[in-house]
Amino acid sequence: QVHLVESGGGLAQPGDSLTLSCAASGITFNERVMGWFRQAPGTEREFVAAIGQFSAEYAGSVLGRFTISRDNAKNVVYLRMSNLQSEDAAEYYCAASYAIFETTWRDKRSYENWGQGTQVAVSS
Repeated sequence: QVHLVESGGGLAQPGDSLTLSCAASGITFNERVMGWFRQAPGTEREFVAAIGQFSAEYAGSVLGRFTISRDNAKNVVYLRMSNLQSEDAAEYYCAASYAIFETTWRDKRSYENWGQGTQVAVSS
């Protein structure tokens, strides 16, 4: 059974940093593309970042502020978020994909498995 469990969310002030973690089980982690998506109330779930074995992709809104990384030995993917802004507040979801082509990594339909999410709030 596949489990993706996110952690690390919380309340941050503008300009703060947070690191999210996603622990995976029940999958062959090093064969999967891992992605982070987010969803604010009343909006569509949107792509944040994804990482394969040799490359990563970022949404333009987080490029230069967020960093995705993975530890294949621990089956964990991370999202380091820096200089948080109010527009970053959302529920953040981890997801796993078999997608081969990077052009598909931004599409949530490419992901077969999802976590339950972790909430990130940004407020002064």
